[in-house]
Amino acid sequence: MTMPNLNDILIMLPELYLVAAACLLLLVDAFMKPEQPVLLGLKGRDVLHWMSILVVLVAIYLVISGQPEQPMRAFGGMFIRDGVAEILKTFALLSVALIFVYSRSYLADRKLYVGEFYTLMIFAVIGVMLLVSAGSLVTVYLGLELLTLSSYALVALNRDSKLSSEAAVKYFVLGALASGMLLYGMSMVYGATATLDLATLHGAAAHTGVPNLLLFGMIFMIIGIGFKLGAAPFHMWIPDVYQGAPTAVTIFIASAPKLAAFGMAYRLLESGLGDLSQHWQQMLSALAVLSLAIGNLVAIVQTNLKRLLAYSTISHMGYLLLGLVNAGPEGYASALFYAISYALMGTAAFGVIMALARAGFECEEIDDLKGLNQRSPWMAFLMMLVMFSLAGVPPLFGFFAKFLVLQAAMHAGMLWLAIVGAVFAIIGLYYYLRVVKVMYFDAPVEGTEIKLQQDPAMRLVLSLNALTLLVLGLAWGPLLGWCKSVFPG
Repeated sequence: MTMPNLNDILIMLPELYLVAAACLLLLVDAFMKPEQPVLLGLKGRDVLHWMSILVVLVAIYLVISGQPEQPMRAFGGMFIRDGVAEILKTFALLSVALIFVYSRSYLADRKLYVGEFYTLMIFAVIGVMLLVSAGSLVTVYLGLELLTLSSYALVALNRDSKLSSEAAVKYFVLGALASGMLLYGMSMVYGATATLDLATLHGAAAHTGVPNLLLFGMIFMIIGIGFKLGAAPFHMWIPDVYQGAPTAVTIFIASAPKLAAFGMAYRLLESGLGDLSQHWQQMLSALAVLSLAIGNLVAIVQTNLKRLLAYSTISHMGYLLLGLVNAGPEGYASALFYAISYALMGTAAFGVIMALARAGFECEEIDDLKGLNQRSPWMAFLMMLVMFSLAGVPPLFGFFAKFLVLQAAMHAGMLWLAIVGAVFAIIGLYYYLRVVKVMYFDAPVEGTEIKLQQDPAMRLVLSLNALTLLVLGLAWGPLLGWCKSVFPG
């Protein structure tokens, strides 16, 4: 690796800016008194809140404005700035900005309105940005660990909750095991090819044949990818973490890390091991089928809304894998499109849950939504849009995302896999429609009432988030065109 120069720093400007901004927020949090008015009548913690949102919005601007026409490398090829990285970074940062807006009242009600939430979230998204721009196995691992270590701390944010502490320990133990397997697989790949650079690895795999050591390492790397995606059979952490973590953290786990996991899969499998696609395609097919089956079938029997959405996530990662199985530009574009659609749907779904929650009431059970249409017609409508989009009902965003990955699987010569996906899409309709049925046709439970969060910014942004699922369902062409443009075929 060569010494960094000005060009390297400019290529990494969004990441370096976020590191500096996170350090500044830490200092602001340390020296500003949380409950005293500081600026324009805002209390110290509110100033930190709006500063954090501004920091993320500026980062989005830096990413979009600096998007290169051709891929650019920095730090000896360890960091890549290309179209794939830019689109993933844009939507990961957008997800974090949405989460900050949604979380303010939720955190304040539970006495979790602390600076650590914002700084840990920013460090986590820096990990996402490093991971999706990785040009080396070292950068992949550094980005992944920065993301996961920050996520462990976020899950345990509510230290007074036994459920959160238990979820954090489970996440940490299983995450450490998966990271170890990934690192072990990387060491085997390095032993077989004598390189850590992904571009060099791609060429080495083509010219050295396929030694057993390389295949052995590839298997362990796929295990790491499966864990980060939450694909079965590496899904066991997802339901407990979704349920145990504060909803303001669950919404993050359900969005930005899924974009990071796609980026990780693309860098390792296509950029590094693309010449071995005939081997890893079959492995991803098996993971896809297991994820579709376990995710959809187990979701049917859930009564907790967060656990239902957790198993729904597992099934959605199965659909994302259908795109990756294609192992070509069409498949990668459809998988990227699906990852973006799921990130937007996930933020909207958990955003509605946070809008309905209040101090002492988490709105986590499906029965908590009974009669929601009678008490808050607009929130019921937004939740209906989200559920229909997750189910893949036309003309919503989720329908076209599912259609594209099923089409990619068929074009890869795997008609059977597309049929499996279509069958489980029909099965999945049941539990999504059950939520809609509870909101619109069941009577409210006596003794319960819905009190919406009074934060006008949250309600406005949440409405836009959910309505975007309808707008993109009607006009999905430009986004798909952007996804296809970063995978030139």
